Amino acid sequence: MKLVIIDYGAGNIKSIQFAFKRLCVNAILSNNPEEIIAADKVIFPGVGEASSAMKMLKESGLDILIPTLKQPVLGICLGMQLMCNSTEEGNTKGLGIFQTNVKKFSNTVKVPQMGWNIIKDLKSDLFKGIKENEYMYLVHSYYAEHCKETIAKTDYGINYASALQHNNFYGVQFHPEKSSLAGEQILKNFLEI
Repeated sequence: MKLVIIDYGAGNIKSIQFAFKRLCVNAILSNNPEEIIAADKVIFPGVGEASSAMKMLKESGLDILIPTLKQPVLGICLGMQLMCNSTEEGNTKGLGIFQTNVKKFSNTVKVPQMGWNIIKDLKSDLFKGIKENEYMYLVHSYYAEHCKETIAKTDYGINYASALQHNNFYGVQFHPEKSSLAGEQILKNFLEI
């Protein structure tokens, strides 16, 4: 299996690579369009600020490429947020894969949300073997609003979409690579899709 992690300068790539190595899968880092198109599965990671991340995607043409991919694609954290229509972070237009917007948490909660929280209302093969109210590790100041593509929910001052799916595109707000055995199971499930 050829697994490519999109390398566009805004990712926690090493921890994702190690997580797949534990599953005996070698993940290739690449920003080469031919290599990404030829992959069996693609990971779209992201850590950092949305507008600068989108700028890096545009500079490499990946903003045009990613929405056209036909194989399973998993967006993680900022990667998922950039797959939405827009984000309030830097007033940034997203890739428009998920028909929802990303908003900033209100001042009534501590921002960023950092640490363990539960995911519930699970609705996808991505969560095969994952029980309701399983804990996942999150670090984020912005959240995706619910839409028809919501496949998992989390509460943090507001109930929001912690996972999304549209056709071959999946997105998770949490970090499966840092979420112990349950997170590892989600990555394994993605490899089996």
